[in-house]
Amino acid sequence: MGAVHAIPYPSWLNSGDNTWQLVAATLVGLMSLPGIAVLYGGLVQRKWSVNTMLMSFAGFSVVLIVWALWAYNQGFGHPIGGGGGTGIVGFFHNMWGIPHPIVSHFGEQNQAVLPEGTTIPFHFPTSTLAYFQFVFAGITPLLFLGSVLGRFKFKAWMLFVPLWITFVYTVNAFLLWGGGWWAHLGAVDYSGGYVIHLAAGVTGFVAAWRIGPRLARDRQHGVPNNLLLVAVGAGILWLGWNGFNGGDPYYAGVDAAAAVLNTNLATASALLTWVLMDWWFTKQKKPTFLGAVNGMIVGLVTITPAAGWVDGYGAILMGLIASSVVWVAWNYLPRIRPFSKVDDALGVVYTHGIAGLLGGLMVGLFADPGMTEYGVTGTNFAGKGSFSVDGLFYGGGWHQLWLQFISAVWVICFTAVMTIVLLWIVGLVVRGLREPDERLELGDLALHDEELYPEERFAERVGVGSSAFAMAGIAVGDVSPPLASPSSPDRERH
Repeated sequence: MGAVHAIPYPSWLNSGDNTWQLVAATLVGLMSLPGIAVLYGGLVQRKWSVNTMLMSFAGFSVVLIVWALWAYNQGFGHPIGGGGGTGIVGFFHNMWGIPHPIVSHFGEQNQAVLPEGTTIPFHFPTSTLAYFQFVFAGITPLLFLGSVLGRFKFKAWMLFVPLWITFVYTVNAFLLWGGGWWAHLGAVDYSGGYVIHLAAGVTGFVAAWRIGPRLARDRQHGVPNNLLLVAVGAGILWLGWNGFNGGDPYYAGVDAAAAVLNTNLATASALLTWVLMDWWFTKQKKPTFLGAVNGMIVGLVTITPAAGWVDGYGAILMGLIASSVVWVAWNYLPRIRPFSKVDDALGVVYTHGIAGLLGGLMVGLFADPGMTEYGVTGTNFAGKGSFSVDGLFYGGGWHQLWLQFISAVWVICFTAVMTIVLLWIVGLVVRGLREPDERLELGDLALHDEELYPEERFAERVGVGSSAFAMAGIAVGDVSPPLASPSSPDRERH
């Protein structure tokens, strides 16, 4: 008899697929922490850096708890109406999943499934799929945070984020990803151009309108405090996006590799397009680093709904087209209503909202039926069959473009209405969404008793809470003590 070899995992698990899915999830998680925290923390004024980073870390954390306890199954569980049906009844039967936790031993270690079905079975446990989907959910509030920086109450943020994930994100996720109504009709969103970026752009814009603008002084002097931090955050975003799009086939296969390459092609194309347009068409006639970052983000967002369904030519064209359109929008829409009346601090509606919309629509144009997500039965592939998308320019007709359009209209309208409703509820609970102006004048020190670059000498700061100074043994308003000399035994305590 041959020797018996023990295998430390179940027969349905493929270690390569499981490893790639966890690595991809970690890359996406790094896009949030530290990526978004560092990027936004460098883009804002110095006095808002700590608040920005704290809201990023806290928002990411609260989404994870909500996701594990009920929201994952709302987006990827059994349909709340039992599925099936046609017309408006069928829509509501296939709109949302039944909420329940996944943190039991059964929930975490059994084979991952989507109750509404997939082309081929998953080869990893539910905990892998749930964590992978969490990092997508976790980054979405951090994206629309960029619209409302510099005035949103921290306690309002901590209430709004779990409500938004529960009642907005999970609905859109189920409808497009979890086997819901739009998925049944044939609308597609490869990695979140609609579910994440379009929804974030709409939410940020509506929230910025509802909360009101930053202080006039902050708007007029909103100079980034550290472009080096911006470069670090932007670089983490770009390379982290390899997991964002490369992980969505759920297999470490050929389409994952194609999605990674297409992501980078579209990003490079969009970045260069924005730099050239800054160089050629602005009054200054100069290429700018912040323009390059905007172009980079537009490219990443635009390719997201299409990464594994377009070929390299399509990816390059998508980056070029989207960057050109968003550049024009960025420079000219702020002059007209309603954009001129809304203080979207970091322009999320442009780089995420408009870019995500364009990417989703261009799936209906550039999707190449030769780009198969799971392969086909034959000599080169083994499996149940193939899945691909036919764009207009590849003989697919107008049908896919129409589906992309109507599903985008749903995401825009539903997200906008629900954001208004949830902000109204949150405002009632926390008695206003906005920090008082006297606290906004001081920023981090007034809100958190911390600042980005703490000074060793403490100057008098009127109106600031005293706890940060008390830790140093200084009363607010007192003259700062002299620094200890290098030989002083007190040096370590100061």
